[in-house]
Amino acid sequence: MSSKASRHAIGGIARRRAAPGTEPGTLIADPLALEPRINVLAFGPDDLLEKQDVDPSEVGALVDRFPVTWVDVQGLGDADVIRGLGELFNLHGLALEDVINVHQRPKSEEFDDHLFLVARMPHSEEAMHIEQLTMFLGPNFVLSFQERYGNCLEPIRERIRHAHGRLRRAGADYLTYALLDAAIDAYFPLLEVLGERLEDLENQVLTQPATVPVNLIHGVRRQLLTLRRGIYPLRDMTNSLVRDENPFVGAQTRVYLRDCYDHTVQLMDMVETYREVASGLVELYLSSLSHRMNEIMKVLTIIATIFIPLGFIASVYGMNFDRAVSPWNMPELGWYMGYPFALGLMSIVALGLLWYFWRKRWIGPGPRAERDR
Repeated sequence: MSSKASRHAIGGIARRRAAPGTEPGTLIADPLALEPRINVLAFGPDDLLEKQDVDPSEVGALVDRFPVTWVDVQGLGDADVIRGLGELFNLHGLALEDVINVHQRPKSEEFDDHLFLVARMPHSEEAMHIEQLTMFLGPNFVLSFQERYGNCLEPIRERIRHAHGRLRRAGADYLTYALLDAAIDAYFPLLEVLGERLEDLENQVLTQPATVPVNLIHGVRRQLLTLRRGIYPLRDMTNSLVRDENPFVGAQTRVYLRDCYDHTVQLMDMVETYREVASGLVELYLSSLSHRMNEIMKVLTIIATIFIPLGFIASVYGMNFDRAVSPWNMPELGWYMGYPFALGLMSIVALGLLWYFWRKRWIGPGPRAERDR
């Protein structure tokens, strides 16, 4: 592999493909990226044209025939295709470099004839796959780029096909809002899954802490950190779209963008709450293990404490003094009930210690358990 080797995520770490000092705007495709698939959805209030797996050379003939044209590119494995689309729509080279170099921070940049947006979008609810969604908004077109095939944007296509809502009657800026809103709303099911997982882990930590691998808790914390890296700058980006006026987003669309901003604020609140819960679970897990270890040590200490006087008594009667030399030498050895006396003495000492421990609340139900009962 060359010095401009692959830049892709391994364990969440982005690796550069371009060598230091490379000319800005240089496009180097990731060798592990998927081949691009181009889907075109052009529409107006009364017309609709949808074509899938379009050749890059055909895209130019489809633009400007309808009020709004949505060109969706899935897969970033061919730099020539992306470069050709950039020349067709007159896109800035630095923006194209951000398209092909994924793991960008969500942002919005305004150019002379288009608006460039970067967002992070969950790919599925079952696995933590966060992909980059980049969009170019022009006067009558929306050009979007995604890393993988299939996404959460399919409901937007269905709304356009069946003329649901304002999509067919609105402009390209409203379509951009709809795509951004779908990407933001895709975080909610993912956070619900993580919330249920945290609740299950909390119940396990409280009831059976020894059966909970601590790496599961750290895994959830790492996933929440990944979500925070995508949502936090996304909130700032939507806020800038609402606050700053630009010629590509109308006043009516900014009203809807405020709803996107509200959703990002709500997502951030959920992420921060779940992060605190996950951090508390680690502390609770360690405290539960420490408490369990203390209980085990307490039982072992009590057993050892009981057997200390019993061992003393047994060692005393195990001494071999000659009874014929002195009447003080082990007179109990000559008793008829000497052996039962020794056993009884040991039993009385053991029971006395147990009673003493119970009165001190060192064993048995404590004051809280008695109140609960």
